[in-house]
Amino acid sequence: MTFIGGGDRIRHMANGGEKSDSGRAASERVVRRLQEAGFTAYFAGGCVRDVIMGRESDDYDVATDARPEDVSALFPKTIEVGARFGVVVVIEHGHQVEVATFRSDNAYIDGRHPESVEFSSPREDAERRDFTINGLFYDPVADKTIDYVNGRGDIEAGIVRAIGDARERFREDQLRLMRAVRFAARFAFEIEAETLKAIKEFAPRIGNVSAERVRAELEKMLVDPSRARAVEMLDSCGLLEQILPEVCLMKGIPQPEQYHPEGDVFAHTLRSLEYLEEPNFVTAMGTLLHDVGKPATYARDGDKITFYKHEIAGEKIARKICGRLRMSRREIESIAWLVRKHMIFKDARHMREGKLKRLFAEDGYADLAELSRADALASTNDLSDYEYCRTKRKQMSEEEMKPEPLLRGSDLIEMGLKPGPLFGKLLESVYEEQLEGGLRTREDAVEHVKNLLRKEAGPDQTAR
Repeated sequence: MTFIGGGDRIRHMANGGEKSDSGRAASERVVRRLQEAGFTAYFAGGCVRDVIMGRESDDYDVATDARPEDVSALFPKTIEVGARFGVVVVIEHGHQVEVATFRSDNAYIDGRHPESVEFSSPREDAERRDFTINGLFYDPVADKTIDYVNGRGDIEAGIVRAIGDARERFREDQLRLMRAVRFAARFAFEIEAETLKAIKEFAPRIGNVSAERVRAELEKMLVDPSRARAVEMLDSCGLLEQILPEVCLMKGIPQPEQYHPEGDVFAHTLRSLEYLEEPNFVTAMGTLLHDVGKPATYARDGDKITFYKHEIAGEKIARKICGRLRMSRREIESIAWLVRKHMIFKDARHMREGKLKRLFAEDGYADLAELSRADALASTNDLSDYEYCRTKRKQMSEEEMKPEPLLRGSDLIEMGLKPGPLFGKLLESVYEEQLEGGLRTREDAVEHVKNLLRKEAGPDQTAR
């Protein structure tokens, strides 16, 4: 066991980090109260790693030898979220602090949860965790780090290493295969040789993990600045083929050099991910999949390479992937729309005003613009289409892009029309002309509808 003084960095984060002070201060009060009651209590896991690395931590978890019932008795507001695993949430000044009793795990029966746990010592608790960099404790009262697994040494060396037997750690929970990659990518660390060997061996078992957990881990990777390296590492470890085989098919698919000097479709996709600026998950996933239809539509005639309607093929594939990952309906629709529309900026200069306004008014327009920008930077580096759209949109008010319709269905009924398929066509035509600037008043819209009805020449559709 190694006891290491916390040093200036940890003290600074305790006293000077404005964004994390309140959460950390609440957790520190919990630790202090437990210690005053005669229990051992430390900060545990990722928050210790982050502080040592000078990173801001989102959560400060506490580990203690106090049993769940002791924790509940000490604090007035608690939630027993996992009492059988020794986990209690303490509500401290509005903050939720997770307090877990030191434990060791018995056999894992479902690739995620141990069959049972036994309350144990700090050393045993550290040794049952996933990676050495996550196996550290820190005592904020005494200002010292407790390191049973050489986690600090691996942080300084830039290594992700499984604690103990790597194969056993991955056998316990196969999601750790992806977590190892995420940590290595995020921190620009290397995966230790035996750990990497075990990841490659166990890669096919990632299919045992629920789609929801895989999706959540994938989101953490893709919204992080290290997203391109994470995808590349997933590929080299054999995990990408298991999770997103459709993305693996992009490798080796050539592209016209004059438009894509960066290389094949996979290389282009990685570069596009790199150029994203603080994307949400939908934008990042849309970027990852924007050319997923190219392998299926690849054609070559001599030196000419084409991917005819790859955006349409890609939309179908994207829907299949997102459905397989159990994404929400809204996420599926948004990502599929991005894939379908990812090339639309190149046509913007030739669009009618109304169509351009409709594009700008789309809920996903900001995501589409970011994808288009990254796509261009990753290939020709020509941002002229992107800049054209950006300039045009800045010149329009929200009211211009999305005006209140001059006519609605109720107005057509007042004109004596019966609801039916024609309703939608009439309203669509009115709104399109309104966006174009051809219709400005309700009276103009009514006259437009009457003219359309005359052309339809349907006796049952005659206005009064």
